[in-house]
Amino acid sequence: MPKARIVVIEDEVAIRRGVADALRLSGYEVVEAADGPSGLREALAASVDLVLLDIMLPKKDGWEVLSELRRIDPARPVILLTARGCEEDRVRGLKMGADDYVVKPFSAKELIARVEAVLRRTRKPMPEVRLVELGSGLIDLHRREIRWADGSRADLSETESALLKYLVANRERAVSREELLSRIWGIGTAGLETRTVDMHVARLRAKLRDPACPDDPPEAIVTVRSHGYMAGPALVVVAESSPVGH
Repeated sequence: MPKARIVVIEDEVAIRRGVADALRLSGYEVVEAADGPSGLREALAASVDLVLLDIMLPKKDGWEVLSELRRIDPARPVILLTARGCEEDRVRGLKMGADDYVVKPFSAKELIARVEAVLRRTRKPMPEVRLVELGSGLIDLHRREIRWADGSRADLSETESALLKYLVANRERAVSREELLSRIWGIGTAGLETRTVDMHVARLRAKLRDPACPDDPPEAIVTVRSHGYMAGPALVVVAESSPVGH
């Protein structure tokens, strides 16, 4: 598994550089941000494995950043860095979806131990979905094609295949348009136009229409109102490759 990429969002220069240096010495890739808006942009980049987030930030505080990050990408690991040691703030952070917290002042040794613990829990190797059944068809995500029972075939583009694979791999939950932009297109800026996701889903749905039942197609991709999309019940995984890191 490749080394983790960590975003450090902290406005105090000395603390941010100290944390970043400790992480780099431990073998991690580090990106730094000094305020809420720039930190959120970096935190939403597709290659990020963990976010270290200070609560007291200029322009947009840590609570706002955490709330927006959880809305867009619920699974992205976050450790809060806070000078506030009161129980109320710790409980608030955990209820909002933070994976852990570190109260200032903290040692580099404690921080690295917390980072390692969260990454062990969250960077679990995931099986790579290879074959998916849909009605009378078989979707081969490695070959990027759909083979129907009547002998017809449909090709999937690289993006369509990646989009379908991501939805199937996360089939237990709805995936936001913003998360798809981040994970599939590598676009991490919050608030971008998400119409491109809808257009790709529309084209993908057309290709997933089973010729055997054109008037009553199986539900392949479900629209979740005010959120995004999720894999429908008609998509059944029949083969997975060996686990790989994400």
